[in-house]
Amino acid sequence: MSHTLGEIAARFGLELKGDASIVISGVCSLSPGKPGCIGFLNNPKFRPQLASTQAGAVIVGKRDGATFTGNGLVAPDPYLAFARIAALFDRSRDFEPGIHPSAVIAADAQLGEGSCVAAQVVIESGAVIGEGSYIGPGSIISRGAQIGKKAFLVARVHIGHDVRIGERCQFQPGAVIGSRGFGNAPSPTGWVEVPQLGTVVIGNDVEVGANTTIDRGAIEDTVIGDGARLDNLIQIAHNVHIGAHTAVAACTGIAGSTKIGSRCMIGGGVGITGHIEIGDDVIVMGFAMVTKSLPSKGVYGSGLPVENAREWRKQVARVRRLDRLEQRLRHAENKLGITSKADEGDSE
Repeated sequence: MSHTLGEIAARFGLELKGDASIVISGVCSLSPGKPGCIGFLNNPKFRPQLASTQAGAVIVGKRDGATFTGNGLVAPDPYLAFARIAALFDRSRDFEPGIHPSAVIAADAQLGEGSCVAAQVVIESGAVIGEGSYIGPGSIISRGAQIGKKAFLVARVHIGHDVRIGERCQFQPGAVIGSRGFGNAPSPTGWVEVPQLGTVVIGNDVEVGANTTIDRGAIEDTVIGDGARLDNLIQIAHNVHIGAHTAVAACTGIAGSTKIGSRCMIGGGVGITGHIEIGDDVIVMGFAMVTKSLPSKGVYGSGLPVENAREWRKQVARVRRLDRLEQRLRHAENKLGITSKADEGDSE
């Protein structure tokens, strides 16, 4: 659990400042900091804390590295370097291989070498779990599901039948992968369930947050690309495709058959309608309502930002008057014989 500053510098290819022999046994914030631990400076507004920090060492950027005289490391991206160094001290995923006596495992299920099956886990017929995986308490692996090596299911994770999951994936408590998609056909006597015959396919190095649900496809599969990051309390409907390394923040809802590209960032509380496409490298700001395709990379937002109640009511009143203002403007344009650009667009 302890490493010298010199060892850390060599391991991650970072420039060393100060005493290479100082021992680092953990991480800390910059203020107040902790002796024997390493912090980082990424935001310039916290630069004054650098002089008073009690941290044993600090990770700084190249600009601060030129003048920094304490013990530390110089990195092109201090936050990224901190993330990698912090992993050296993370023991939250340590476990001892074995099977708890209360686990129920089908005779034909396959469990990879070095895996751990915790208390009250159920693994059904035909399921395959890769080596070095951890299946946390109360989790259910349904029939025919396939999970790659070094998976980590924290607790109470439900993996539906025939779901396919890649290597090194993480699932936080309460995640549900491969539940029935929301398919219902109206009839004169009520709703008729549409069987959901696809599954969910998840790539490598994907993280799924607590109580996030990913529905199985109706005919084709729901697909989550390599390296995707899904926060807590997200709803992903049937047949959605999410590209590699896309991150989706909490409380977002994505309706069926939507395709989201690679390296996108979807903010918290976003609502995305179904059957649209979002291109690569798109950023959608929090609480946006996406009702049309966004094929081009860029930053998108919608909705009124928070305001004090009195001003907010005024803004809403102005929005409600827009139709009447548009009618008055059209009337004036017609009277003057003016053709607006909006009319030209409508005629195309």
